[in-house]
Amino acid sequence: QVRLVESGGGLVQPGDSLSLSCEASGFEFERAGLGWFRQAPGAERELIAAIGWYGGGIYYADAVKDRFTISRDNREQKVYLQMNDLKPADTAKYYCAKQPRGRMDYYSAGRYDSWGQGTEVTVSL
Repeated sequence: QVRLVESGGGLVQPGDSLSLSCEASGFEFERAGLGWFRQAPGAERELIAAIGWYGGGIYYADAVKDRFTISRDNREQKVYLQMNDLKPADTAKYYCAKQPRGRMDYYSAGRYDSWGQGTEVTVSL
């Protein structure tokens, strides 16, 4: 059974940093592309960062480029999202997600097959 469990969300002020973690189990982690999505109130869920399984492939949405960093630890079966210089526009529920085994298109939002329950991030004064 696939499990993706996010943690690390919270309430922060503009300019602050947060680090999200996602603990995964129930699938071949080292052969799966992984991504972080977010969904703001009234908006659609969007892929903001992704990392391939085969080494070196990373994607960022323009809105988070140069502020967010995605990484993965295959031994621990975790994926991380370091978020710096947070803005009110980053307020959303953040989800980690996985692709089916062996897919190469980690940057394709429509190619993910499982998501976690999400963790809330609120950026406000």
